[in-house]
Amino acid sequence: MFILRNFILTVTTLLDWGLTLYLWIIVIRAVISWVNPDPYNPFVIFLYRVTEPLLAPIRRRLPSLGFGIDLSPLIAVAFIFFLKGFIVKSLIEFTYLLG
Repeated sequence: MFILRNFILTVTTLLDWGLTLYLWIIVIRAVISWVNPDPYNPFVIFLYRVTEPLLAPIRRRLPSLGFGIDLSPLIAVAFIFFLKGFIVKSLIEFTYLLG
């Protein structure tokens, strides 16, 4: 049983790190959007390609506020905090029950 416990704990740790990294990528994209970034910069292209699959569906479902502020990064960050607080912590607690 300890092998399953260690496997789940390792996967959970990797998931937590991945979610934290993705959170920071979204924050960096939001901060860069405050200035006028060069759309041909490879770093900006990377940020858009990585974050757009999550932000675009949120943007489609959010009503337009009319004053040009994009709230989709805020919603995405809240969603990531939910995943980290609920799913990651639940998996960690589950591993404690295993062994």
